Amino acid sequence: MTASGSGVRTAVAVSPHLDDAVFSAGGVLASLSRAGWRVRVVTCFTASVADPCPFALSTQLDKGLPADVDYMAVRRAEDAAALRRLGVLPPVHLPLPEAPHRGYRSPAELFTPPRPDDTVGARLRRLLRPRLVSADLVLAPQGIGDHVDHLLTARAVAATVPSSRIGWWRDVPYVARAPSSDTGCRRGPPGAVSEVTVDIGAVLADKTAAARCYTTQLGFQFGGSGRTGEVLASLARAEALRTGAPCVYGESLRAGRAARRVLAGAVRSRLFR
Repeated sequence: MTASGSGVRTAVAVSPHLDDAVFSAGGVLASLSRAGWRVRVVTCFTASVADPCPFALSTQLDKGLPADVDYMAVRRAEDAAALRRLGVLPPVHLPLPEAPHRGYRSPAELFTPPRPDDTVGARLRRLLRPRLVSADLVLAPQGIGDHVDHLLTARAVAATVPSSRIGWWRDVPYVARAPSSDTGCRRGPPGAVSEVTVDIGAVLADKTAAARCYTTQLGFQFGGSGRTGEVLASLARAEALRTGAPCVYGESLRAGRAARRVLAGAVRSRLFR
């Protein structure tokens, strides 16, 4: 029996921004979909804001988009295209604003603990709870890099879902800057969470094609569309080497007991401790 009571297992990936789930765990998502799972990505911070502050506006201007373009609408469309390419269900976009629209007014402030007056975490928990309660597997960011939206997402998931059902992905691109980091997801009793690596060699091309749909982000994150595949392949090789998994390309997660069990059932020989 699945958590939802139906015969089809369900996985929900909780993405802070419109690209994080695909960049960080696109291979796992594609593998689950190929194995017959219903896979959904819920992205937390996707709201359009009519009159963005100067810092928020700069995040679209520096990507070549004029001020009168609805940047978040463009990004939501990119996300829908990416998830179609990945072969998962249509996305869910929660109506919460990104950090630059919540009082974080500089790049440095994005990588600080949540502000005392930032109440979005409680709203996020309320919005996530009905979408996660019946999922057999929940995937979420570890919070590597300490971006405030990633930290709030991780906290909201941890407060909403039993730790045994969660698989915590390593945040791309931040993990490239701190490859040995395992910050975040140190929740629950000792031994409740352990690292597993999924062989994504068979779906790496799908992940890369999906990632390339985020055209507004590729220059900033990967140095352009042409380098996206190279960077993602390099990161996946590094993960397999770091964990000692007997595969060439891997995505690693810190997973609770039930999450490890369902991942093993979904991807069988492609899952390694």
